[in-house]
Amino acid sequence: MNRDYVLYNLKEAESALARTIRGLEADEAYGEEKLLEAMMHLYLHVNTAWNARKATAEEARECSPENFREWHRFPDDIAMATE
Repeated sequence: MNRDYVLYNLKEAESALARTIRGLEADEAYGEEKLLEAMMHLYLHVNTAWNARKATAEEARECSPENFREWHRFPDDIAMATE
């Protein structure tokens, strides 16, 4: 597992989540458009942390267009709980 890249992306997700929470708490006008933008950023990093966990350091550094698309999509190898 590429711990450095996973940690980088999880820390970015943590920051994005904290900013979103602060924005929702502080701004009554914080609407769906801002929430959508924030959630897209959050998911980008969470998805990348999982999908790129086996990437080499070089692959993570280069992040080809193909890897970018693959790593940012919602994982298809995680079953979501139904209850």
